[in-house]
Amino acid sequence: MLMTMKAASMELTTIKFWVTLLLVMLLSGCDRHTEQPQDTAQTSVAVEQNNKPLTEQSGDNSENPIAAILEIDPQRVLRRGNGEEPDTLDPHLSEGVPAGNIIRDLFQGLTAETIDGEIIPGAASSWDVSRDGKTYTFYLRPEARWSNGDLVTANDFVYGFRRSTDPATGSKYGRILEPLLNAQQILSGELPVDQLGVSALNDHTVQIQLHDPTPYFLTLLSHSSTFPVHQSSIEQWGNQHVRPGRLLSNGAYQLAEWVVHSHIAIDRNQYYWDADSVWLDRIFYYPIVDRNAELNRFRAGELDWTFEVPNSQFTWLQDNLSESLMISPWLGTYFLGYNITNDPFEDNLALRQALNLAIDRELLTEKVTRFGELPSFNLIPPGIPDYQPMVFDYVELSQAERAQMASDLYAQAGYSADNPLRIELRYNTNENHKKIALAVAAMWKQSLGVQTTLINEEWKVFLQNRRQRRVTEIFRAGWIGDYSDAYTFLEIYQSQHGQNDSGYNNPSYDRLLEQIQSERIPSRRARLMREAERMLLADQPILPLYTYVTKRLVNPSVQGWQPNIMDHHYSKDLYLVPPTDTDTSGDGS
Repeated sequence: MLMTMKAASMELTTIKFWVTLLLVMLLSGCDRHTEQPQDTAQTSVAVEQNNKPLTEQSGDNSENPIAAILEIDPQRVLRRGNGEEPDTLDPHLSEGVPAGNIIRDLFQGLTAETIDGEIIPGAASSWDVSRDGKTYTFYLRPEARWSNGDLVTANDFVYGFRRSTDPATGSKYGRILEPLLNAQQILSGELPVDQLGVSALNDHTVQIQLHDPTPYFLTLLSHSSTFPVHQSSIEQWGNQHVRPGRLLSNGAYQLAEWVVHSHIAIDRNQYYWDADSVWLDRIFYYPIVDRNAELNRFRAGELDWTFEVPNSQFTWLQDNLSESLMISPWLGTYFLGYNITNDPFEDNLALRQALNLAIDRELLTEKVTRFGELPSFNLIPPGIPDYQPMVFDYVELSQAERAQMASDLYAQAGYSADNPLRIELRYNTNENHKKIALAVAAMWKQSLGVQTTLINEEWKVFLQNRRQRRVTEIFRAGWIGDYSDAYTFLEIYQSQHGQNDSGYNNPSYDRLLEQIQSERIPSRRARLMREAERMLLADQPILPLYTYVTKRLVNPSVQGWQPNIMDHHYSKDLYLVPPTDTDTSGDGS
């Protein structure tokens, strides 16, 4: 998420002077443990993730690509709640919405998005497509620069694509690039990365070859897995390249601070090709997992934008903060995942089906989530062009009828009142997730007698346990579409996909995905996708609960914000107007 200025060339002595000045400022005036950073019209000092200044860790400071001094206008600062602490800001290694929000501000792919989600030119000003739809030629903007002033070249994109698909990188999203020529073979280790269908025809021209026409390809290019990265920085710093003072980005902003569990600050990138149109000087991203605490900070004027709002406050928010409350459809599904590689769910389809049918989704969305979420038994949400989700017979039944089916399947699976299922349900720390987990556990208890232990975990631990599949039994999950096509949901259950935390492995399903990728006729492709969703839900590695909506508070002074189904909001498109008399505090709690 993310005054054209020509950088003045600085002599080495001048650079060292500013580095020394930064050190003096840090040692004399920076309280690294303050949660609320002061906003002053001076350069912010980069802070390491361990809360130590970068310059205390990195040896010769003259080697660091420290950004140019920028004047920060305190009236051009935006403060956003951002959910969990990001796992990383490496565009090829990150996962999760909080990291994605920041990375879209820092980096830019070949294509970009308007405020309403339409695809437009990004780092490439234009492109050509071959008659057979399998070769794309992109022409980079000659004025595009990295945040240290280096030219953005076609080789930067070639390096980025290869790094995303290289098995050694360990990208969880590498398989999103399977439409590229030879990507599948590279991801499986059968071919070297230099055989990927991406090449630099010259410094400003990138050519991409696909193995088959891909209708969503231009949309895919705004995903972080396709972003360029600064090769020499990665070669110099390795996995430490994402730290402030080292991370080079080609988007509208650059990383200024990262204080773990406090904030991440990004500053306007003066070398961005469209810097003249960027209004905000600085954005603070705050990792706040307590939704009530986030609401209180918004009411106190400490936030301009919340990540979410507490489900329990729906009526109060409508009555007191209606001008700030923003609710809109989101291309995503909230679900629970089974670990089907271990007991009790391995080879026990009846048990998985029983737990699925015992959940009253209508009650869950009406009484617990409460913001207009749509009850769903499907992985793929409605609203995707040219796709109609599967509808199973049990969807048309009453909940009482589904509960009876669940009871029969529960007994078939070998469980009863005398021998109840004892299960652990994991979720990442979040008040809304906790309420949903409590409701689901209560429904299982009432309908089947299941004894559920709830376990909440910090985000990184939660993700690690899901991936390893050692201790997880049932876990909270959700998927937000990376592009507006049903395949973005289906592909995550390919047997080798990095997001397949259930361990689903069905060769027939994998073959269907291969057919979908190569099918050129839209009607046939849609039928194949419906069959893939039918097969997946019949095997029941997941329990879909509802289709997402976004629900947050946005201060009315924030302009340039518009709901879109992807919920992508780039800070470069935003600006602030003078505050009105609108009271964001409300009159109650």
